[in-house]
Amino acid sequence: MLSVAEARARILSGIRPVGSEEVSLLDAAGRVLAEPLTSRRTQPPFAASAMDGYAVRRSYSQPGMTLRVVGEAAAGRGWTGTLGPGEAVRIFTGAPVPEGADDILIQEDAERNGDTITVRETRDQARHIRPAGADFAAGAPFPGLGPLTSLDIALLAAMNHAHLPVRRKPVVALIPTGDELVPPGAAPGPDQIVSSNNYGLAAMLAQAGAAPRLLPIASDSPDSLRATLALASDVDLIVTLGGASVGDHDLVQETAIAEGLTLDFYKIAMRPGKPLMAGTLRGTPMIGLPGNPVSAMVCGVIFVLPVIRAYLGLPPDPVIRMGRLANAVPANGPREHYMRARLTETADGPLVEVFERQDSSLLHVLQAANCLAIRPPRAPASEPGDAVAFLPLP
Repeated sequence: MLSVAEARARILSGIRPVGSEEVSLLDAAGRVLAEPLTSRRTQPPFAASAMDGYAVRRSYSQPGMTLRVVGEAAAGRGWTGTLGPGEAVRIFTGAPVPEGADDILIQEDAERNGDTITVRETRDQARHIRPAGADFAAGAPFPGLGPLTSLDIALLAAMNHAHLPVRRKPVVALIPTGDELVPPGAAPGPDQIVSSNNYGLAAMLAQAGAAPRLLPIASDSPDSLRATLALASDVDLIVTLGGASVGDHDLVQETAIAEGLTLDFYKIAMRPGKPLMAGTLRGTPMIGLPGNPVSAMVCGVIFVLPVIRAYLGLPPDPVIRMGRLANAVPANGPREHYMRARLTETADGPLVEVFERQDSSLLHVLQAANCLAIRPPRAPASEPGDAVAFLPLP
């Protein structure tokens, strides 16, 4: 059996970033830029007042001096003259600083009488001028690397980008398999359960920037699976759920191979998720996830999300962190174990509480978790306070 790291590396070896498309700024949140961008303007494009008050010359606006008000400047409507000695221009926040002015006398420090102002004795000595380019200059590179956040969008808008080149969303076909499955909202028969893996994975993939395509449940017959696989001829990744093992009713591997699957590997040294397979079906990467709900979701985090990130041109490997155990954990077996756990950030660093129940069918335990504690193969029993590697859940 392959290690988790080797299996992930083999899956990622053939993945290249997808192409790009242009979207409006309003549709760009969460998307990933397909190329570097630079600012199309300088911000602010001129020296601007940071306060309401009067634009003055510092040497003529000392305490007790009187100045003549000769004009007004507002945001979007500057004063076009040149400020002379002993003159002041009424100015508002964001307005261009008039030529000749080198100081903003805030309005609280000016006593106005008609067309003159007298500088108060307690005047603020700060200049209150934002120089041109204080935020960024034309040609400055946009620094964002990952999915665009609201703050990224604000900066790109200020840089005067109305449309952005982004990676298109990788399309992922999700194919649940098994006679025992019915869709949510249906009435299960006495021997059936509700299909949940495909909906959980669809949400996970959409959150990661992919476009999940939920295909019909394939029953335990080669004809049904072939018909469903035919619906995935134009996707970037095929993910099957269940049926990847080699039991009498596990037909995914056999049927997919008959349809042209080049199988790369089957089975990994991992808990939960041992019966995982990967390969290429007529040029399209394919991953066969286990049918147990927790196994499918955990393997989605470990193997499918890295593929999506690679398609988007992002660093694919999960970011593993280190913390301390909050409770004792028994010795591990021969497979790397990804244990559902609760992470708490403390003043002394991350504290990881590993849940007692780890059965791969218990979705409610996974829902209560916010990380996976990673136990190496044959790790000895650990005590509270011992170091533990963990992977935050998305």
